[in-house]
Order: sequence, then C-alpha cells, then structure tokens
Amino acid sequence: MFTGPKVTFTGMEDSEAHLTAFHTQMMLVGGYDVVRCKLFMSTLTGMAMDWFISLPEGHITSFAQLSRLFREQYLANRAPSPVSYDLFDVKQYQGETLKEYISRFGAQVVKVGTTDEPMIVYAFRKGVCPGPFSESLIRSQPVTFAEIRRRAVAHIAAESEVSEKRRNVAPAKPRAQTRIQPQRVMEAAPGKKDQRVYHPYDPKKNKGKGQGRPRESNRPPRYEFVMGLTDLITIPNIAVRLKVPEETSDKVLGPKPGMWCEFHKGFGHSINSCLALGHQLAELVKCGFLKDYLLEKRTGQSLGSQPASSEGQQHEVPIHGEIHTIAGGFSGGGCRVKAL
Repeated sequence: MFTGPKVTFTGMEDSEAHLTAFHTQMMLVGGYDVVRCKLFMSTLTGMAMDWFISLPEGHITSFAQLSRLFREQYLANRAPSPVSYDLFDVKQYQGETLKEYISRFGAQVVKVGTTDEPMIVYAFRKGVCPGPFSESLIRSQPVTFAEIRRRAVAHIAAESEVSEKRRNVAPAKPRAQTRIQPQRVMEAAPGKKDQRVYHPYDPKKNKGKGQGRPRESNRPPRYEFVMGLTDLITIPNIAVRLKVPEETSDKVLGPKPGMWCEFHKGFGHSINSCLALGHQLAELVKCGFLKDYLLEKRTGQSLGSQPASSEGQQHEVPIHGEIHTIAGGFSGGGCRVKAL
C-alpha cells in the first residue's frame, strides 16, 4: 500500500533540509513531476500551505520550478553553510564518554564535508578531554581520523568496563564490634520509649536571646538573572562549573520544611535562599562567566547585588532538637540575704 511522504513543513523549518528529506523519500517510490508536485503540496501545513494556495492557478509547470520558488520564498530559513573550522568548536563535555564524543565529532565531519585529514586530526586532539586516550595521541600522533577510530576501540571497551564496575561496587564489610559501647547520658534505655519532645529551631522565638557581639554575615550577594535559578543551573556549561552537594533527602536543611531546594535536592529552604548555590554563582559572576545571563544586560539597568531576603537565615544545617539551659541563681550571682 502506497503512503505519502512523512515529512512536514510549516514555514519555520530549513527549506533545503525539507527538500532533501522529500527527495530521499520520493527516490523509494518514484513518480513523475505531476505526482511529485501533488505529494509535495501534501507536506505543507500552516503558513507554507497559505503560500502555496496564493500561487496563481496554472503557474507551476514542473517540480524543478516549484523547488526553485520554494527555496526563494524561505531563503531566510536556511541554516548557514558549515565550514571546516567548525570542527574546532566540537569539544568533549565533562562526563561525556569517548564513544559519544567520537560519534558527535564524526557527525560534524560528515556535515562539514572536509577531506583535510591533518586538520581533522588536529581538531580532534584539541577537543578531546585529558586522559589516557589523549596521552596516547600525543605519544603516537595519528595520521587520519580512521586511525583514531581504530585506536579508540580498546579505550572505549576499557572505559565501558570501568563504568560498569563503578555501578556494581560491593558494599564495605562492617567491622566487628570488639567491645560494648557505653550507654550515653540521657539515652533511652532498651525497651523504653524516649519521652523527649523535639521542636524545630524558630529564629523568631529566640530573637533577643544570647545577643552579644554581632557576627559578620557570610551571606553571598544576590543577583537578578534573566531566568529562574532552577532553569539556570540546568544549562550544561553552567552545571559543569557548579559543585553539586551530596543528596540529603532524608534531612531538613532549614526552618522551612515545606520548601524544596532543587540544588540540594532536599527540604528546608528554597533555591533562592540557598547559601551554597549563592556563593558559587557569585564567584562565576565575579569572573565574568555569567555576564550574558544577568538581568542588567537585557534591561540596561544596573541592578548589581541586592541584599538577600530574610527567608532561610539559618538553613542547610539538619535540625536534630533543642537544648535548654538554666543560668543564674545563687552560683550565678542571684538573690542573696544579708544576715543582720
């Protein structure tokens, strides 16, 4: 049963890529110019179909003419032609396997269409991350990209085996207990229920207690970005520069148990009041890496750093309980009765 082409064009895609895909599918079924023109019309939708309907009746006499008019109409949609120097932009990401990088680099070589083997080899050596395979290319320099593929087979196999072993690491053997651990003070005896009641720390209730010399604030400056922090930390070139903390989903990292921090993957505070993320973003802003993501670049207003909100002043520390102490009395200089 004959089925038409499965490609569609709405008027926003690359016109040359659409014609190439259409030609490829029509080579399998054949057909005369009349059939090609009718089937090509069936691939158009939206604005592209409106353009085709606007053509004068009887204006199209061949598929070659229709292809030329189609290219001229959507010439602005064509992607810029790749050049051979685009290979130097293909670099291996942190955490990307050698197999994935070679496949991505090879696809770009095909897209560029260059046959300059010395330049291809040099671009690959510049883009690969430092490691055993990079060192082998320095010690014995390859001549062609095909040679790089052949030499990478053994490294890819070793890389896959090491990755598999890391996922299947056996748990450590527990140490044998050689002596009886002494029971701690205030520890509930075996068989008895602990009657202590724990309350989360509330900075409002403890305001004014123990006020002495004020401590210097260690909170980072707050910057306004063109997107939310949740979306900002998912950008690949930013995510690789952030030191992700260990997951603490079983602990509450602040006075707000109902708030979720996407950076810590835990409850207790929001991502906007996260100290660890704030310090790292402040360092990236200082070195100029996030200048394209600051809101001031878009609006033309110099926002700079703003003071952080009072939300989550004490957070990122698991709350275990509250300890009450008694000060004063006779030993602390309390009331005294003088004998007459």
